Amino acid sequence: MKQKVAIVGGGAAGLMAAFAAAQNGNDVTLFERNPRPARKVMITGKGRCNVTNNCDTETYMANTPHGSRFMFSAFSAFSCDDTINFFESRGVPLKTERGNRVFPVSDKAVDIVDALVKSAIDSGVKIVNCKVDNIIEENGAVTSLKTENGMEFFFDKIILATGGMSYPVTGSTGDGYKFAENFGHTVTELRPSLVPIMIKEGFCTKLCGLSLKNVTLSLYLKDKKKPIFSELGEMMFTDFGITGPLVLSASAYIDKNPEDYIIKIDLKPGLDRQQLDKRIVRDFSLESNKDFINSLDALLPKRLISVIVRNTGIDPRRKVNSITKEERLRLVSEIKGLTLSVLRLRPIEEAVVTSGGVKLSEINPKTMESKLIRGLYFAGEIIDVDCFTGGFNLQTAFSTGYLAGISV
Repeated sequence: MKQKVAIVGGGAAGLMAAFAAAQNGNDVTLFERNPRPARKVMITGKGRCNVTNNCDTETYMANTPHGSRFMFSAFSAFSCDDTINFFESRGVPLKTERGNRVFPVSDKAVDIVDALVKSAIDSGVKIVNCKVDNIIEENGAVTSLKTENGMEFFFDKIILATGGMSYPVTGSTGDGYKFAENFGHTVTELRPSLVPIMIKEGFCTKLCGLSLKNVTLSLYLKDKKKPIFSELGEMMFTDFGITGPLVLSASAYIDKNPEDYIIKIDLKPGLDRQQLDKRIVRDFSLESNKDFINSLDALLPKRLISVIVRNTGIDPRRKVNSITKEERLRLVSEIKGLTLSVLRLRPIEEAVVTSGGVKLSEINPKTMESKLIRGLYFAGEIIDVDCFTGGFNLQTAFSTGYLAGISV
């Protein structure tokens, strides 16, 4: 006998869950509050959609700091290879870029969304554009859900794939957490992850809009010599601090007290200190009568020069032929380690993903079913699993969605 299955939330996890459940012969209805499903997928990867990471199990787990053990069954059921095969077999060719990040060859997120939606509809999924207001249970099992227009629909199984709290404009407004709590589930502390970082130093405002490429960003706990995170890539200054791929990645390592952290930017990672000093000596010798402030145009972005000069403590109007070796080495230190003091993370509404969610010990990792309410399943960002950047979070959505879908 066909089961009636509801999916609440039409994002990456919800669409994959709907597809998998329908493929197994169930009568599936997906409820999505927006006129078009997967709005958040549309904006991932700056509209290009970093759909997964071309990696093995070990690498995926290493990039899943919260919930990796819980994810083992879901990832085994639907791995990165499965995601790649899913889209390519549906006419969406993919490519692998730096860091094994996987994108559609077209660089268009809409191709990923269209393939997900078409796969669900072709499998028999009915999509209803309506907000779910309540989920009903009797005798410890789900029975139905009610929509905002007062209608009640009866189901045998319900999968919650409502997303987190990040990017609420896409529909992720935290409704799923309320549904879970109403059934006695614990929702762990919700915090932003993969989010821009606010910086104490005021010079960031003056540098607003300046992008840096091929720099190394390192995150440290204060008074610790070894970085927690260090990576080469791109970043940008904003009126509140910093953002960009490197910054979002670093933010995932910042715990509850952001002010305990500092960031150091190596502006010339291709040169060691000795090589950089030789480069500076050469530049100074070419125009030895120049003022210090006017001597760094060939080495640094123009807008950054005054900040570096000020941080060295050297008079900007000193002639470079009078700058000592000790002063020159201070300049080297600034270029190799521009220091920023973390103030706090930007609000959760600006985060790529939400850290926290439905407590993992209350979910069966082999099926994604609630341990408290029969017939209730979870998938995607609503659960307390989050990953680093690189396609791992979308992979988590696909893996948990698929496992929930086949488990119903």
